Amino acid sequence: MLTIGILGAARIAPQSIIRPAARRDDVIIGAVASRSANGARTYAEAHAVPTSYGDYPSLLADPDVDLVYNALPPSSHAEWSILALEAGKDVLCEKPFAMSAAEATRMTHAAAANGRRLIEAFHDRYHPVGMLVSQLRSTSRIGEIVRMQARFAATIPYDPSSIRHDPAVGGGALMDLGCYAVHWVRTLMGEEPTVETASAERNPLGADDSIDASLVFPSGATAVVSASMTPGSPTASTLEVTGTAGMVSIDNLVFAHRGHSIRETIGAITRTSTLAGDETYDHQLAAVVTALASGAPLPTEGADPIGNMTVIDAIYRAAGFERSYD
Repeated sequence: MLTIGILGAARIAPQSIIRPAARRDDVIIGAVASRSANGARTYAEAHAVPTSYGDYPSLLADPDVDLVYNALPPSSHAEWSILALEAGKDVLCEKPFAMSAAEATRMTHAAAANGRRLIEAFHDRYHPVGMLVSQLRSTSRIGEIVRMQARFAATIPYDPSSIRHDPAVGGGALMDLGCYAVHWVRTLMGEEPTVETASAERNPLGADDSIDASLVFPSGATAVVSASMTPGSPTASTLEVTGTAGMVSIDNLVFAHRGHSIRETIGAITRTSTLAGDETYDHQLAAVVTALASGAPLPTEGADPIGNMTVIDAIYRAAGFERSYD
């Protein structure tokens, strides 16, 4: 039985880990920690978690916890993931993985030094649609990849009290949404891009409300990556891939289980299809459970989180942001 401890009484945890765990008979949510005992207790009671802690170190010291789910703000991912690894726990860390590639590197080194697993929670990567993205280049159905356009947008009205809009704790469109789009194009190409140009619109706190970046890969393929929180932005998570022999357009990669479409055009023939699957978070948890038992590597650990944060750092630099999280 795998026992999971949740670090941070986060709103995302019920859908991302609590309900998926309840649908399995080999996983339990054993504990949750918050910065206050009352907050942790209230959260635990609301979600039927047996143990609550009013501080994070107590959860890391719990001998029954095998895997820590780090649902804290991005600015706390490095510190508490490293402490969890040093406490002998494996870690599933929410995206974005860290505040910078430098932090991501320290985190990954800590996992190796302590013989533990540190996995970034890109849940969409484990759904059959996400698996399709990883195979597009190797199948060669649309020929050699020429260009890609990846976009994740949602209306998230500006709120200065929200971590999603505060750059100091990891807010901003690129960190919150665009990290997915960066991950799609990197996953598809299997190589690391160079950022050529980027531009952004900023909110009053200095975080990016919207951002666009142009990337080029060593193979010569190009990509445009976009993210937006701007009011009026219709929710969309899309990837369009053009090759020398055709194109593929995928709609709703992030939550494919809520409805998606795959539109493939090769020559004069266009086909639209979907792929059967469970909730993205169920696929993610299944992959994590299997990997922890077998020791097999997962596609969102090791060098992959470092690569994603490296591109995010470069996009921010190209857009004129001054960030230092070394």
